[in-house]
Amino acid sequence: MNAAPADQIRLLDVQALDVRLQQLAHKRRSLPEHAEIESLTKDLTQLRDLLVAAQTEESDCGREQTKAEQDVDQVRQRATRDQQRLDSGAVSSPKDLENLQREIVSLAKRQGDLEEIVLEVMERRESVHERLAELNERVSAVQAKTDDATARRDAAESEFAAEEASVEKERELVAATVPADLLKLYEKLRVQQGGVGAARLYQRKCEGCHIELNITEVNEVRAAAKDAVLRCENCRRILVRTSESGL
Repeated sequence: MNAAPADQIRLLDVQALDVRLQQLAHKRRSLPEHAEIESLTKDLTQLRDLLVAAQTEESDCGREQTKAEQDVDQVRQRATRDQQRLDSGAVSSPKDLENLQREIVSLAKRQGDLEEIVLEVMERRESVHERLAELNERVSAVQAKTDDATARRDAAESEFAAEEASVEKERELVAATVPADLLKLYEKLRVQQGGVGAARLYQRKCEGCHIELNITEVNEVRAAAKDAVLRCENCRRILVRTSESGL
């Protein structure tokens, strides 16, 4: 393949722009905010799981407290009715009076036990309330950090995107001046060679693989026509000659 020396040098310009695009893409992927957001998101997920668990526990405590209070109320009402019967004198049988008095005592003990349960549930519920308040505060704090990191990431990515758009436009303009067959070969090699399809020959060294040409290879390059498209014998990239090739 042949191409004018100027076209080959413009291919180096395309390569330089492609390298810049790769660098920008790497910088975008390597933004510290990505790891920060990932870590904060994990923390936020764990905190929200704890929050849901605490909310469920609070709800359970609420139902338990309501049930216990209803039980206390039922016992209290029954004890009140028994006391009213006792006070009314409607029960005259000694045995019935003894049973009624025994039931009143039993109900009083039952009421006391149930009231202890209510107090215990209320204490647990208060503890859960405090935990809920703490978890809500922690969730808000981590969410604020996540929002801040996300805003910083988005701002940085926006700057990179603007620069990438500018470089891509310049790349399109320069690539349009390179012969189609030469550009096609370059694109093929760029994919095969990790993003570098053309390299400058600088001081007898290929800047693609950084290996210096031996004397035989140098003589072959010297003897080649100026418009010949050369390939590095080591890495097979397009080897572009310049005034600094050291030939």
